Amino acid sequence: MIARRHQVALAVTALLTAAAACQNHERQVSAAAGLPAPPAAARGFTLVASGDVLPHASVVDRAAFDAGGSGYDFRPMLAGVEPLVSHADLALCHLETVRDTADGRPAATATPKLAEGLAASGYDACSTASGHALDDGAPGIRGTLDALDRAGLRHSGTARTQAEARSVTLLQAGPAKVAHLSYTAGTGGIALPSGRPWAVNLIDERRILADARAARRAGADVVVVSLDWGTEGQDAPDQRQIALAQHLTAARTDGRPDIDLILGGDAHVPQPYEKVNGTWVVYGLGDEVAGEMRDARGARDPRADESTIARFAFAPPAAPGDRWQVTRAEFVPLAYDLDAGRVVDLDRAIGEGADLVAVRDRIRDVVLARGAAKDGLVLGE
Repeated sequence: MIARRHQVALAVTALLTAAAACQNHERQVSAAAGLPAPPAAARGFTLVASGDVLPHASVVDRAAFDAGGSGYDFRPMLAGVEPLVSHADLALCHLETVRDTADGRPAATATPKLAEGLAASGYDACSTASGHALDDGAPGIRGTLDALDRAGLRHSGTARTQAEARSVTLLQAGPAKVAHLSYTAGTGGIALPSGRPWAVNLIDERRILADARAARRAGADVVVVSLDWGTEGQDAPDQRQIALAQHLTAARTDGRPDIDLILGGDAHVPQPYEKVNGTWVVYGLGDEVAGEMRDARGARDPRADESTIARFAFAPPAAPGDRWQVTRAEFVPLAYDLDAGRVVDLDRAIGEGADLVAVRDRIRDVVLARGAAKDGLVLGE
């Protein structure tokens, strides 16, 4: 077997060498003839995005246990998704936890270590506009964004200053510049801080489109919008989600869509993916890390610990002025194991029991409920 692998490796090496020699010969012939060299193949990029990160006390306790009683360590909890996240050119999360600077609640004081764990797992940036963004007022926003900055995570959706609120979060993804915008439908009934109406981005169609166009002018090749919206605990998108997705994806400037991808959160359960006006919309990614939740009747709702990772492969424009095209769209079902305190890639763990098969299949049915399969969405690995 080892000898055969060696023979195969030699054969592959020979083919690659021959191909390189051929390309070099083409360049030499072109140069001798005074012609431009053949263009190098344009490279695309992959983007992954995961659901809400909103650790309850039991999850924080697990992170304390994993740290050996000294602080918090969220890396073991996220180890199951690290291969998916770290191999992408750009990885986005949705952070709902706010760093409390006053009363020292565990779920809040753990935020700096949570940010470190997300960064260590391969995440590049997080959306921060959410219904919890003002749980601890302006000091909570400042503490949260400071923690993300220290961890090396970019962010969008909340701001410490008016200048920061007006800035565009531009991220490098392979050869492309990606703008990440973030908005929330509400702030849990908490009023915006006095004199700081810009502290949290609220969903407003005209504002979102204006920001998307500004991002294009700032150099964005791809514009991604994260929306904290939807009806909690509802598998299907509500009418406001559907209408807003229609309007946002229909908007164009000089024939080019203003928005290239919409990522949803806040329903706390997985919701469908759908291609709307030629643009992918993920209505709800679910909760990547949360903990036990209960429904309106007080019963435990296992869907609150289910989510997906969305993975999209983007290819460069076919012609100047065209959009970057999604050439492959995938979803990966996840579940947070309450007992083990780990995020589980269900497709990889499927051999461990029939219960996991049922969870994966339920998530798949929800994700595909609006016909995404016909537009090419597939179960990823």
